[in-house]
Amino acid sequence: MRTEELKYSLMNLMHRKTRSMLTVLSIVIGMMAVFALVSFGLGIQRYVDELKNTAGADKLYVQAKGTGAPGTDLNFYISKDDANFIEKIKGVSEIVSMYAKPAEIFFKDQKRYTYLISMDPKKIDFIMETSNNIKVIKGRQLKNGDIDKAVIGYNFLFDNKVFKKALNLGDKILVNGKNFQIIGFVSEVGNPQDDAQIYITNEAFETLHPEYKDKFSYSIIKSEKGVDPQELADKITEKLRKFKNQKEGQEDFFVMTFADAIAIFGNIINIINSVLFLIAFVSVIVASVNIMNTMYTAVLERTQEIGVMKAIGARNSDIRTIFLFESGFLGMIGGILGVFLGYLVASTGGLIAASSGYASLRPIFPVTLILGCIFFAVLIGGLSGLFPAIQASKLKPVEALRYE
Repeated sequence: MRTEELKYSLMNLMHRKTRSMLTVLSIVIGMMAVFALVSFGLGIQRYVDELKNTAGADKLYVQAKGTGAPGTDLNFYISKDDANFIEKIKGVSEIVSMYAKPAEIFFKDQKRYTYLISMDPKKIDFIMETSNNIKVIKGRQLKNGDIDKAVIGYNFLFDNKVFKKALNLGDKILVNGKNFQIIGFVSEVGNPQDDAQIYITNEAFETLHPEYKDKFSYSIIKSEKGVDPQELADKITEKLRKFKNQKEGQEDFFVMTFADAIAIFGNIINIINSVLFLIAFVSVIVASVNIMNTMYTAVLERTQEIGVMKAIGARNSDIRTIFLFESGFLGMIGGILGVFLGYLVASTGGLIAASSGYASLRPIFPVTLILGCIFFAVLIGGLSGLFPAIQASKLKPVEALRYE
């Protein structure tokens, strides 16, 4: 594109600055929505990938059928005999069984509801490894003999997250009618439910709820090195079914690899992101229609100018280039501003999510996303101006000069 054509295009955009600004605004809104939503989607995908890497692809999960959240119905459980049998199956490296139950907790006359999780102190490292590598960040971890001690979630460290005031080491909380002393706080998981959980030993849980003894809510398995987790899941299902004398398809338990569980979560997130992206994409389509309308109007308003340019030697390609540049330039400006505002919106949304306990909802802004959105905006602008540009280039000089 020659310098004269560039100056002419920019001059025309400035001459019609109100219309140009409104056209750019429509692009900004669309690209802002796309950028913000995609950045959140990428952030969630990164969280899922991190979870997959930290929890490990060699883990499996065994739970009784017939219940949603573990521990909500005592009629459905994994027995100690089941767990001992699974541990002897070839390919199983390690197994840990845990109790879980909704809990009513009191602190200074304030009542809250959360989840009570038990741990085998001898297998703390394994449990932490499968729980997104959470660690004790204040105080100490549970050990054998801690029947009246508790390690609690990250959110208890802050005012107005769980209770009105933050809890401290040494404070006592009433859990399902029994006092427990706080000996530690674990690191942040990234969602309010997990970050408000109470952790006690298996022994303490059995003392608190003797009816649960040897009736575990779920078991976590680690496969031996080199063993395919999915093949091991199928083997465990088959052997445990025979051990429990149950027919195929009528098992009262299920075995799932962590990869499968994470994949299900990832698929749900992808569906949600796709729906949100489609909604944002509609605004981009509206913006493209607005650009096309602006360029068609510009062609009509500048018909005589086009005739003059052709009369003094401008080629059809020159006319097309001028109008394509104008529409593409509008798209580029809208894309840059949309990315900038999208960054502000996504960053603010991430901070709000984190302050609300959803630290896992963190947007990311890779260079490919920034450049991709700007390029997409330019492409949309160029395509939207294509037909008006072709129409302008096809105008005959004589007819254009006579146009009023």
